[in-house]
Amino acid sequence: MLFGSHFAAHAQAGERSGLGSFGHALLLVTGAALLWRQRYPVAVVCGTAGATLVYLAAGYPYGPVFAAVAVACFSAVVSGHRGAAWTAMGCLWAGHALVAHWLYRWLPPSGDSAASWGQELAIAAWVVAVAALSELARARREQWARERAERAQAARRRADEERLRIARELHDVLAHSISVINVQAGVGLALLDTDPEQARTALTTIKDQSKEALGEVRQVLGTLRTPGDAPRAPAPGLDRLPELVEQAASAGLTVEVAGDPPRLPPGAGLAAFRIVQEALTNVVRHSGSRSARVRIDADRGTLRLCIDDDGPATGAEAGGSGNGLAGMRERAAALGGTIEAGPRPDGGFRVLAALPIDAGPRTHAKEDDR
Repeated sequence: MLFGSHFAAHAQAGERSGLGSFGHALLLVTGAALLWRQRYPVAVVCGTAGATLVYLAAGYPYGPVFAAVAVACFSAVVSGHRGAAWTAMGCLWAGHALVAHWLYRWLPPSGDSAASWGQELAIAAWVVAVAALSELARARREQWARERAERAQAARRRADEERLRIARELHDVLAHSISVINVQAGVGLALLDTDPEQARTALTTIKDQSKEALGEVRQVLGTLRTPGDAPRAPAPGLDRLPELVEQAASAGLTVEVAGDPPRLPPGAGLAAFRIVQEALTNVVRHSGSRSARVRIDADRGTLRLCIDDDGPATGAEAGGSGNGLAGMRERAAALGGTIEAGPRPDGGFRVLAALPIDAGPRTHAKEDDR
């Protein structure tokens, strides 16, 4: 500002007053004030506008002094102090108009005449242009901030959904396997002395079930270590229903299956498998019945699963308020399906699931569009 103002003073010699020590001090204060524009934007924009008005009233040459006001106004508007910036710029223009058309008679330089209104309109246009550019920058910055916040929110939502998915998988795998292992361990302990061969069978079941559970847990945890990689093993589906029946039988539960499983996409197949698995696990853990029935119906693009037992409930948690039923409902809701679970009027417990056969996992596309 000091360097450019010296050139302006030479160019306007005879029209404006020469730069003296006071003019240099005003330029120095006006430029140095910009160092605090981020911390005190309102004070800086008001101070630079006031110092610039004093500089013009003293008759010093026009020049880079206006750049300081423009930078201060820009910082104030972008930081959200729009009213202070517009007020300071308006006061600067009004003060200049007052000096150029009335007070010039008593202010330096001597013999000065009134400025033309064309000059005032040019200054007004400059003020509006600076303020408008500042508003545009503020709007763009707010838009970028909103976009960053939306992207961060979407990333958090995806992370939460993935966390819930992994929690459901681990719960379903571990709850089912540990329930079978618990039953077989009890059988093995009870028959260890009286029937060693049957105890050996129970221990073999425990070994096989724990090995299978470890494999599924490794597969789930592998997705955490290598996100984005395709799973090395196919997701389980209703084609593995005979395995569930066999595992339930090893836990002392007889399962009757009615209906043929239809061909399902991986997402629907996994959800159906886990729902049946969790329902049978709940029968083993919370029901006094040693038999269960699984009915499978597919009609008009909807898969219906019905899992019944005859009860009675054996514990306080048999009403279905645990994480198992919550996980089933989350799986069904992710596909656009429904879960109904509760005691039957004639005793026992029923889980009824309805899943769209052709539907993939729901996304938040509509919400993101909004």
